[in-house]
Amino acid sequence: MVCCLMTFSKVLHAQTDADGLMISKNFFCGVVMYDHGSWTNYWEGTFKRNNLNIGTLTANTYSVMGNYGISNKLDFLFTVPYVTTNASAGTLNGQKGFQDLSISLKWHPYQTKIGKGFFGLYAIAAATTPLSNYEPNFLPVSIGLHSTTASLRLLTNYQIGRFFVAGAGQYVQRSDITIDADAYYTTHEIYSNRVYMPNVTNFLLSTGYRSVHFNAEAILSQTTTHGGFDIRKNDMPFPSNEMNMTTAGVLFKYSFDPVAGLELTAGGNRVLDGRNVGQSTDFYGGVLYLFNFSKKDKK
Repeated sequence: MVCCLMTFSKVLHAQTDADGLMISKNFFCGVVMYDHGSWTNYWEGTFKRNNLNIGTLTANTYSVMGNYGISNKLDFLFTVPYVTTNASAGTLNGQKGFQDLSISLKWHPYQTKIGKGFFGLYAIAAATTPLSNYEPNFLPVSIGLHSTTASLRLLTNYQIGRFFVAGAGQYVQRSDITIDADAYYTTHEIYSNRVYMPNVTNFLLSTGYRSVHFNAEAILSQTTTHGGFDIRKNDMPFPSNEMNMTTAGVLFKYSFDPVAGLELTAGGNRVLDGRNVGQSTDFYGGVLYLFNFSKKDKK
């Protein structure tokens, strides 16, 4: 998860790297997604405030995603996002461009019956890398942090009938970045254009209802940066700030009988508490279509 003041790369929906669902071998799920997020208040350290030189910060993300079933227990996923940002007040110009390519492998090694339900274990290895030469040191209107990352997530899912509960923990290793400056100040002056980026952990709890045609899910997540520093009073944020947040959200997905393979998804998230992040509210929606590349059965 890329977390900063301007936008958040959301945890998205069915058959992704954050749920207990897999796609079958030789099937491909293509997704087009739109996300709109905005905030007026943000946390400067632990102090919550607004800023009349920013007004309302908005971020729009247009994403193309895909998921291919290498086998019934191994999926390959990718995401390509295009991000635009805008501040309603002040002199900061909004930014736009392709953000970071995300690829991941999702493995389902274990499942067993416990009581009346089924327990499943999943492991997800992921990596991200910038797709364009955007400038990360222009927060809060930067479109990202320009760090290459590698992460590992372990996820458990327990389902009884149509109801489920899932939990996940993720560790994200982030590479250092370079900025368009010869020196910068954190808690002391640093004469370099190279910025150390602290690593991140994320924990997620979700529960909801799944059927053949309709999914509804509630999600609570906690993101913690292991290092960094607070935004100084009346200063701009910096890429290596400590950025923590607690987020709650919902998502819905519906599939259609008349058009086999077509699904619609929608939802939203709200940052409940944070440190050096905006109190963002976002809404998203998208279209999913399932393609069958199996030679055995074209139904």
